[in-house]
Amino acid sequence: MEISLDMIKDKVECLQAYDFRELERAIEERIGMNKALMLRVKQVQHQVTFDPFRNKMLYSAIVHFAVY
Repeated sequence: MEISLDMIKDKVECLQAYDFRELERAIEERIGMNKALMLRVKQVQHQVTFDPFRNKMLYSAIVHFAVY
């Protein structure tokens, strides 16, 4: 069995929540996790849509992490 240790250079994570503060907390949590992998935030895109089934706003974000 061979073990390969490749460095992650780019990573994209998609997050969503029904509360903006919860989405913000999730993004901050992911930033902390990815700092351990020596990745920093390169770009953040966000969007808000209305969920008619729950009658709430749905907040989503795509966070692109890249090597320092």
